[in-house]
Parts: sequence; C-alpha cells; structure tokens
Amino acid sequence: MLEWCLPKDMDLEGVEFKAIASGSHRVTTDFIYFRKGCYFGLACFANMAVESTVERGARMKSVGILSPSYTLLYRYMSFLEHQVRLQLQSPGHYSPLEAFYEDKRALLPPGGDGVIIACPANAWGAAINHSMHPEMKITHPAGCMSQFIRFFGEQIMVLWKLALLRRRILIFSPPPVGVVCYRVYCCCCLANISIPGIGVAVPEFRPFFYVNVADISALENELSYVACTTEKIFEEKKDLYDAYVDNQNVKTCRDGLKPLLRLSTADREKYRKLTEQRQMLLYSQEENGDCVSSEEDLFILFFLEQNNRIFQTLSEVAGSPDPTLTQESVRAMGLDPHGDRLFLLHLLEIYGYDTLLVSEQLCCS
Repeated sequence: MLEWCLPKDMDLEGVEFKAIASGSHRVTTDFIYFRKGCYFGLACFANMAVESTVERGARMKSVGILSPSYTLLYRYMSFLEHQVRLQLQSPGHYSPLEAFYEDKRALLPPGGDGVIIACPANAWGAAINHSMHPEMKITHPAGCMSQFIRFFGEQIMVLWKLALLRRRILIFSPPPVGVVCYRVYCCCCLANISIPGIGVAVPEFRPFFYVNVADISALENELSYVACTTEKIFEEKKDLYDAYVDNQNVKTCRDGLKPLLRLSTADREKYRKLTEQRQMLLYSQEENGDCVSSEEDLFILFFLEQNNRIFQTLSEVAGSPDPTLTQESVRAMGLDPHGDRLFLLHLLEIYGYDTLLVSEQLCCS
C-alpha cells in the first residue's frame, strides 16, 4: 500500500508495485529505478524482522522520489537509504521527508505525459571533451560500467548492436534488482551518437528500468526500450521484447535477429581493444595516481566514438558520386564485411540510408 506521499494530489496509482520489486521479501535491502508515466523514480527498500504477528514477522518498506529525469536521482540514494531505515524503526515519522520535499521540490509538467528527459541534451556533447560531462558522474556509482563489462564479457558487443538498432531489450534477474537497473543504464550508454542530425528519425532508445506485469500494456506500445524485471512470466510474452537477457545469455525469437547473436571477427577485435584500453587506464591510475580519467568515461567514449565512426562513414559514402558500400568502407566503420553484413543492412534500413547500394562483395557470408 501507499502509506504517505507529497504532493498529496499526485496520481501515484500502482507506484507501490514499482517501489517494491516482486520477490523483494527474499532480500534485506535493495534499490529500484523505475518509470511512472513520464517521470523517473528511485526507491530504496529495506526488510526488517519484527516480533509482530500482525506484520507476520517482517516489516518491509520503500522510500522513493520522482523526477522528470533520472540523471540526478543517484545523488539522493544515501538519503533514501537512511530514511527507509528510520521508517522501519519509527513508522509514521515523516518530518524529514517533508523537509526534503520542501527543499528540493520542483514543478512537474502538467498532465504526466510530457517528454521524457532520458539524458540532458548537453551530456553527450560534453562527452567529447576529456573533462567528461560532470552532470553524468552522479548517475551511477563508481565501478558500475566495469561491473557491466565483467558480467557480460564479449556479449556486450551483441547488446551494443541490439541497442544501436533500437531493439526492445528485457533483462531478467531475481532480486536484488538495483544492480540490474544499472545494467539498463549501461545498455543505454551503448547507443549514443553525437553527430548532429543522425538518429533523429529513429525511435528513442528509452530506459524503463524496473518493470512488472502492471507495465505490460505500456510496453506493448513501445517501439524501442531497455528494461529489467524480476518476473519470469515475461519470458513467455514474446511479443513484448526483441531480445531477452537471462544472466549472460542473450536470446531472441526473431529470426531476423538470431544471426546478430553470433560474434563477428570485428566484434571480438573491438572487445579486445576495449579490454586493452581498460588495462592501460588501470595501469595509469596505479602508476601515476591518475584520478581524472575513469572507467566510466572510457566505456562511454569507446562506444560513442565507435557509433560516430559508423555514421560518419555512412554519411560520407551516401554523399559521394558512387554511393556504394564496399568491403573497404565497411572495414573503415570497424565492422566485418561478411560477419556484420546483416547488422549493416538493419542499420541502413532503420536509419534511413535508402539511397546506399551494397557491393556484391558483401553478399557472401
């Protein structure tokens, strides 16, 4: 049940099922990122044993906040963790929450169906500079991206292709769900492009973060998203997703996407370069005390530059007297002329490069 909220007149129907993930009774603490209409939420959950037959031996609560953007939510994680412990120990003591709201409150857009701010518009422009986008530093904890790389290994390259193709990606994991919400965030970072005008006509790759069965009707209308769930029933709802991720296993029931699950030679080479750059960064940090660069910056820039390289080459070929993609131009994008042919054809279709011809050299895989 929803115990307390500010402002009092806001429509929060169903938010209790987002702020406490299904299966949370099995864990003592967790945090959950989620979507509620056009707002993003962060809630901290805690489970405390109590000697009460009415509460059946356990008291479970979440304290959360909503914002038009998820970019700043992490800043308040420690406050929410502290407040949920207070609510467990002293139920009904809301004055710190009221003070927090009065200090931080903002006017939310009317109606609840405005534009969702997935990332600040200037975040990826600033990513080109070495002094990376300071507003993005606080969206994730240190080590979030490196955990993502270690967890998925080479499979990151499969997720990268699916993200760039704006497919619907659903990640399953039992609780705790907080670390899985960070995987959703990391997946979004795979699809960034900073070349003006590129991707404006394709569906926005939107993070839904945690979803449950109450979100099924909303997901049915989404063309492109990445989300996570603790509910295994979603695996059977094959019309809701294009790729289903269970642990490190990426699956699809779409015949046109199945070949993309196989790593190409270029995929393995890109992953080797990413790993190599990480090792060099870690060595630099250890030897020189380099605190400016971070693995997060490296990860975001690696895929941003890779994506820019693909679309820069596509734009150059499209504007040339002979708009034909050859093996040489495909290699210039960092792709495998044979192993990545299907991925390339999907890209041309989705991003509207209809005038480009594909050399017969790329027809044999």
